[in-house]
Amino acid sequence: MRRLGKVLHISKRGSIILRTEKTPPAGSRSIVLDKKAQEVGKIIDVFGPVKEPYVAVRPKRGLNVSELVGQMLYLKKT
Repeated sequence: MRRLGKVLHISKRGSIILRTEKTPPAGSRSIVLDKKAQEVGKIIDVFGPVKEPYVAVRPKRGLNVSELVGQMLYLKKT
Protein backbone atom coordinates (compact mmCIF):
# COMPACT_ATOMS: atom_id res chain seq x y z
CA MET A 1 0.00 0.00 0.00
CA ARG A 2 1.16 3.50 -0.82
CA ARG A 3 -0.05 6.47 1.22
CA LEU A 4 -2.46 8.55 -0.84
CA GLY A 5 -3.64 11.34 1.47
CA LYS A 6 -5.94 12.51 4.24
CA VAL A 7 -9.68 12.85 3.58
CA LEU A 8 -10.70 16.52 3.67
CA HIS A 9 -14.45 16.27 3.12
CA ILE A 10 -17.29 14.62 1.20
CA SER A 11 -18.56 16.47 -1.88
CA LYS A 12 -22.23 17.26 -2.53
CA ARG A 13 -22.24 14.42 -5.05
CA GLY A 14 -20.92 11.96 -2.48
CA SER A 15 -17.30 11.75 -3.68
CA ILE A 16 -14.50 11.51 -1.14
CA ILE A 17 -12.12 14.48 -1.55
CA LEU A 18 -8.54 14.27 -0.35
CA ARG A 19 -5.21 15.99 -0.94
CA THR A 20 -2.13 14.08 -2.03
CA GLU A 21 1.58 14.81 -2.47
CA LYS A 22 2.00 13.02 -5.81
CA THR A 23 -0.32 12.59 -8.76
CA PRO A 24 -1.77 9.07 -8.48
CA PRO A 25 -2.38 6.75 -11.43
CA ALA A 26 -5.89 6.57 -12.84
CA GLY A 27 -7.78 3.71 -14.46
CA SER A 28 -7.60 0.10 -13.33
CA ARG A 29 -4.75 0.84 -10.87
CA SER A 30 -6.77 3.35 -8.89
CA ILE A 31 -8.17 1.23 -6.04
CA VAL A 32 -8.22 3.15 -2.75
CA LEU A 33 -7.97 1.41 0.65
CA ASP A 34 -8.43 2.46 4.28
CA LYS A 35 -5.98 1.77 7.14
CA LYS A 36 -7.41 -1.75 7.55
CA ALA A 37 -6.71 -2.50 3.84
CA GLN A 38 -10.46 -2.56 3.08
CA GLU A 39 -11.46 -1.22 -0.33
CA VAL A 40 -13.02 2.25 -0.08
CA GLY A 41 -13.50 3.05 -3.77
CA LYS A 42 -11.74 4.13 -6.98
CA ILE A 43 -10.18 7.39 -8.13
CA ILE A 44 -12.45 9.23 -10.56
CA ASP A 45 -10.69 12.59 -10.84
CA VAL A 46 -7.42 14.38 -10.06
CA PHE A 47 -7.55 18.19 -10.06
CA GLY A 48 -5.94 21.33 -8.68
CA PRO A 49 -2.27 22.31 -8.43
CA VAL A 50 0.35 19.93 -9.80
CA LYS A 51 2.48 20.01 -6.62
CA GLU A 52 -0.30 18.88 -4.27
CA PRO A 53 -3.37 17.84 -6.29
CA TYR A 54 -6.79 16.97 -4.95
CA VAL A 55 -8.22 13.52 -5.62
CA ALA A 56 -11.89 12.58 -5.94
CA VAL A 57 -12.76 8.99 -5.03
CA ARG A 58 -16.05 7.29 -5.89
CA PRO A 59 -16.91 5.27 -2.76
CA LYS A 60 -18.16 1.69 -2.79
CA ARG A 61 -21.91 1.26 -2.36
CA GLY A 62 -23.07 0.93 1.22
CA LEU A 63 -19.97 2.61 2.67
CA ASN A 64 -20.51 5.19 5.43
CA VAL A 65 -18.26 7.89 3.96
CA SER A 66 -18.72 10.35 6.83
CA GLU A 67 -16.57 8.05 9.01
CA LEU A 68 -13.62 8.58 6.64
CA VAL A 69 -13.25 12.35 7.11
CA GLY A 70 -9.82 13.02 8.64
CA GLN A 71 -8.53 9.49 8.00
CA MET A 72 -5.53 8.57 5.85
CA LEU A 73 -6.30 6.59 2.68
CA TYR A 74 -3.93 4.41 0.68
CA LEU A 75 -3.45 3.36 -2.92
CA LYS A 76 -3.43 -0.39 -3.57
CA LYS A 77 -0.21 -1.62 -5.12
CA THR A 78 -0.70 -3.71 -8.24
